[in-house]
Order: sequence, then structure tokens, then C-alpha cells
Amino acid sequence: MLKNLSYSFSFGLLLIVSACGNKNQQAMQGPPPVPVVVQQVAATAASYYDEYPAIVKAVSEVELRAQVNGYITGIHFKEGEKVRKGQKLYSIDQQQSQAAYNQAVANLAMQESNLERAKKDVVRYRELDKQDAIAKQQVDYAEATYAAALNQVEAAKATVQNVQTNVRYSTIVAPFDGTIGISQVRLGTSVSPGQTLLNTISSDDPVAVDITVDQSEIYRYTNLLAQKQLKNDSTFRLAFRDQLYPESGKISIIDRAVDPQTGTIKMRLEFPNPNHTLRVGMSGTLKVLSTSISSIVIPYKAINEQLGEFFVYMPDSLKATQRKVVLGRQVGKNIIIKEGLKEGEYIITEGIQSLREGAAINVAQASVKK
Repeated sequence: MLKNLSYSFSFGLLLIVSACGNKNQQAMQGPPPVPVVVQQVAATAASYYDEYPAIVKAVSEVELRAQVNGYITGIHFKEGEKVRKGQKLYSIDQQQSQAAYNQAVANLAMQESNLERAKKDVVRYRELDKQDAIAKQQVDYAEATYAAALNQVEAAKATVQNVQTNVRYSTIVAPFDGTIGISQVRLGTSVSPGQTLLNTISSDDPVAVDITVDQSEIYRYTNLLAQKQLKNDSTFRLAFRDQLYPESGKISIIDRAVDPQTGTIKMRLEFPNPNHTLRVGMSGTLKVLSTSISSIVIPYKAINEQLGEFFVYMPDSLKATQRKVVLGRQVGKNIIIKEGLKEGEYIITEGIQSLREGAAINVAQASVKK
């Protein structure tokens, strides 16, 4: 009986020792290899859009202000409609200006009559002077009177032109084709010259889009300005949230100088607006197509960020090793690598969540990007 118990105890102790040995062996061997997927790095042409905040503006815009005193006696348009150059828009009471004009015309007629009489006198006196039949003093007086009459006529003409201008300013017309806004005055409103805002007119086809870019981009955009863009060129597109404006734009103006405080320069683009869907003041995003000749492009999911720096895992003798990279522009689900990788190298694209430096890996799949 005691012999059987001894054998049972010895067998149990052997099992415990064996189990402990297996655990120690596993601990010495480390964790199992991490299954990963690797991909060969390849250089390819990458197309993407640079994005800039954009504000829609009118190519031409002007505030209509009264130039004479008076009351609004007529409004000859519908608010928000298109108007044509020279179209009559507002009428201002002309009673005072018309009366002043009539008075100026009458004064001019009187001064011209005086001039004619002075002219006849000076001609007659000159003839008498040739015959020594008149005192020299009277001739000089007639010459002075004639000269004064000439000056009076010129002054009267200037007065007529001035008053005539005021009469013309009593009718406000459109300075160019465009869209007129909501009227700031109503019938009977008293207006003052240079102070009272009547309305605003802005052109609406094409419209302008202003952006600000870094001075390092000047050469690029100068070349784009010099190029003859085709009608369907998609280099410049305008987006409003998730909606892409159907018409393409083109560069029209690059500002004369760089802002020395910000290191940026302004430029203006023009977009066709045949359906008048773009309105002045709208804010959106200008998308500028950019194509790199040859860039290293990898899946963004292969990037590992640590304390603001970016790394990729690479296979090295069945172990994972990290390499620091410098990121460029993100293109969809991929990312351009500016520095850190070369064409033909392999990176780990899946399974990086379970990796650390020197971790054992098991390459489950490898692919070559073509």
C-alpha cells in the first residue's frame, strides 16, 4: 500500500516538473511570430488637389450714390434682376436743378448779347481811331468792355455746363451690365450728394475667386497663367462642401507684390457663371490639380505615428524594424513619402498594430505594386 502511494506521488511530481519545464521553455522562446502582409515600394505619378479657402467676388462692382440733392421720384428696375449698361435706374427730383439750368441758359443768352454789343462798339471805335475822330480813352474803354464781355460769356457757359451736369445726375443709369441688389432707398427718400447709398451693381458672369498662396508657389502659378488653358481644363475647380461646381476656372491676375509680413501673395481666378448659380460673397474651397512626375506612394494604413514623428515597419530577417519617414500629400487612401523610402524596398502594410521593434514576424502575404 505504501509502495503504491510512493509511486503515485513520484508520478505526480514528475508531471508538475514537466509542466513547469514546458512553460519555462515557452517563456525563453518568446511570443509567437506576428502574421503580417508586406508590399514592395514603387514609384508612381501621383495626382492630387491642393486646396485653398476661396471667396467669390465680382469682377466689377460699384456702389450707386446720389450726386445731387433731392427726393427719389422714380425707381425703374426690379430688385435682384439683371440690368444693362445705360439702363435708367433712379430718378431724383429735377425741379431745383432744372430751374437752375433754365436760369443759367438765360444768363448765357444775356451775356452773349452784351458781348455782341461790345464787339460792335469796339469795331466802330477802332475805325474812328484810325481817323483820329475819337479820344484814345474811349477806344481803350471799348476794348476793356469787350474783353470783360468775353469773360462773362465764358463764365456763363461754365455755369450752364455745371448745372447741366446736375440735371444729368438727376437720372441714375447702370454703368455696366450686371445684377442690381436690393434698393437702399424708396420713393420720396431725401438724398444727399456723395452720402446716400442707393444700391450696388455687380457683374455676375464671369465671377472672380480670390486666394492667397505661399510665395514659394509663385513660379508654379506664373507658369499656369502663361499657359493657354483649354475650355474643359480641370486644373482649377471650385467646391462648396461636398458639391463640385461644374465649370472650370483660370488664373486672371497675380498680385504685384508679396506681403512681407506673411510671405504670401494674392491671386485672382475667373469662373464662368452662365446660370448665375455663384453669388458674390460665397465661401468655398478652390481645388488646384497637382501631378508629381514620380513619387513614392504607399498605403496610409502602413504609417505608425509616435510622438509627432512617423514610421513604417519593414521586414528584416523575419523581424520587424522601424524606419522614420517624412510624409507628403495624402492621395485618397495612400500617402506620398518625401523621405525615408526607396523604390524596391518592402514595407509591412497589415498587422502593424501588434508589432514593436525587433518583433518576430511571419510573412503571410507579399505583393508587388505595379
